[in-house]
Amino acid sequence: MTWAVDLIKGLGITRGIILLFLVGLWILATLATSLPLTGLFADCLIRTGMNGVLVLALVPAVRAGVGLNFGIPLGIVCGLFGMVTLMDMNIRGYSSLFGAMVLGGGIGALAGFLYARLLERVKGQEMMVGIYVGFAAVAGASIYWLVAPVKNPELVWPLGGAGLRNTLVLADYYSQYLDKLGAIPFGTGYIPTGLLAFWLGMCGLLALFLKTKMGTALTAAGANERFAEASGINVTRMRTIGVILSTVLGAIGIVIYSQSYGFVQLYKGPLLMAFPTVAALLIGGATVRNATITHVIIGTFLFQSVLTTSLPVVNEIVAKGGSEFGNIPEIARLIISNGIILYALTRKESA
Repeated sequence: MTWAVDLIKGLGITRGIILLFLVGLWILATLATSLPLTGLFADCLIRTGMNGVLVLALVPAVRAGVGLNFGIPLGIVCGLFGMVTLMDMNIRGYSSLFGAMVLGGGIGALAGFLYARLLERVKGQEMMVGIYVGFAAVAGASIYWLVAPVKNPELVWPLGGAGLRNTLVLADYYSQYLDKLGAIPFGTGYIPTGLLAFWLGMCGLLALFLKTKMGTALTAAGANERFAEASGINVTRMRTIGVILSTVLGAIGIVIYSQSYGFVQLYKGPLLMAFPTVAALLIGGATVRNATITHVIIGTFLFQSVLTTSLPVVNEIVAKGGSEFGNIPEIARLIISNGIILYALTRKESA
């Protein structure tokens, strides 16, 4: 068991325990269920790439000293605007996919600037205010979805011909385009090469930015505000850039999430997406004042893999046991997902 102890020490207690729990789930799936391990692992990779950019979006805000950006639904709403606009114009394929990223990112840059102005007025309370900003953005967008001047009949309610549907289907637009791009068959599933490559590419671009002069100044402003000001760094400007980058990446992240999921979820869909996103980053080893690309990669994989693996395993075991309580898997999902989020939030100072 020496290797296990060394592994936990290398990863940290939090990540080591969760990794051992994940390995235990894989072993349980192999021994106690008929679920193929290759399929489960492939699903873990898909979910990791699917949520990766959203977790990455938190890094600029943390590095700029704003803290964990619970206002990420603001960026998500901007991405939804981009997707709906391109779909209403009946643009399909990669043009629609990347067009939605560009349009959503542009709207996100403007929204991020306004959001940063607000956060400057509430210094020290950014995370609490961010939660309310996210909720307000989702509520405001929900009103817009009801009155949006959309003409595409695939998007509006069939009765009345007005108001966007709760869920928009991407099958004829760009559903799983990145997932299937260069996909490698792996047992009963596949490795989403294109999706993972895009995510890792975004991670690489952000890592390169953080090594530039502006990125170094942004990190310095977040690490020690007084020292940064004494060095001639405009702290307010750096914080604004961090929030804008976070919001833009949030807009791009929801486009990637939706194309992998195959649907666009409007109205209350983005309402609580900040919490699992923040939890994944914290599980990866980040704190309120420090987050790295490594934290993003490790945290996203661990968090999404535990959720992806545990639910079908519990469902299979319950089905084999002949339980009459059909809602046990749903209860297990709530316990596991919220339990991990709660545990991650308790580790916000040190992981």
